[in-house]
Amino acid sequence: MAKESTTIDVGEPSTVTKSASHVEVDEKKKKGFVAAAAGGGYKRGLAIFDFLLRLAAIGITIGASSVMFTAEETLPFFTQFLQFQAGYDDFPTFQFFVISIAIVASYLVLSLPFSIVTIVRPLAVAPRLILLISDTVILTLTTAAAGAAAAIVYLAHNGNSNTNWLPICQQFGDFCQATSTAVVAASISVVFFVLLIVISAIALKRH
Repeated sequence: MAKESTTIDVGEPSTVTKSASHVEVDEKKKKGFVAAAAGGGYKRGLAIFDFLLRLAAIGITIGASSVMFTAEETLPFFTQFLQFQAGYDDFPTFQFFVISIAIVASYLVLSLPFSIVTIVRPLAVAPRLILLISDTVILTLTTAAAGAAAAIVYLAHNGNSNTNWLPICQQFGDFCQATSTAVVAASISVVFFVLLIVISAIALKRH
């Protein structure tokens, strides 16, 4: 009785399986590259917006510090021993404002290279994290300077009847207008810093 031999060929299915697995890996890599490109695209857009905001904030903070620094007015009437004059250096709070906002403007200039790096490398985490932390610290300084100066400007406009502090803006109108303009500009820079922090937080978010 002749024996029948049975041959099982398993080579081809194995090859097909390997090919299918390679195709799946390639598809995953392609999807990863597409996702990375999409993420880098919107993060680059955020980085460009960040850079433009910093340029605008530089102009505003330099303007605020300069306007406050040059705020001075002398009344036309004076005597031999008495002259009525008001200047920013007569108020320690305004001096603090000028120094603080000048520091803020200097920081913004120094932060521009980091902002440019985030445009060139939108997926880089380190420069964005540095900007986030630094912006938060500078936001605190800007808010303190603007808030303190705003309190003095309010007293200059309205006085305080409880302490018999009389308003001086009726006499020193130009001085009060200059200080008020500086405080408004500093307040706008506070809003800009809030936007910068939000942009950094969004850019650091991983999808």
